[in-house]
Amino acid sequence: MRTINLDAVQSPFRAIYEEAIASAKKAEQDFIDKHGEPLYCGFAWVDIPDGRSPFVSWCKKVGVGNKHWKKGWSIWNPADNNTQSMDIKEAGAEAFAEVLNKYNINCYWASRAD
Repeated sequence: MRTINLDAVQSPFRAIYEEAIASAKKAEQDFIDKHGEPLYCGFAWVDIPDGRSPFVSWCKKVGVGNKHWKKGWSIWNPADNNTQSMDIKEAGAEAFAEVLNKYNINCYWASRAD
C-alpha cells in the first residue's frame, strides 16, 4: 500500500483532491443516514483514462491511486471507507468523480460486486 503525502508537492490539485474526498465522505454518510448499510458487497473506484494528465502526475508524486490495469489511473475507494457495502462505496466514488469532472479532470466512476 502506498503512503499518501499530500505535502510532497505544492499544487492546486491538492485543494481539488481534498474537495473530492470531502464530497465522497459526505455522500457516503448521507447514504448511510438514509439507507443504513446494505449487505451487497463490492468495490467502487474512479478511473482517469489519461494517465499523462497533470492531475495524474500529481497523484503519482503524492502517492494517490495506482496505474489502471489497462490504461490510465485508478483511485480505489476514494473515501477510504472500511464498509463492504458496494452501494455506499458507489455513492462516494460518484461524488468524487463529480468534483474532478467539475474541474475538467476527465474521469468516471465504476464498481463491481465481490
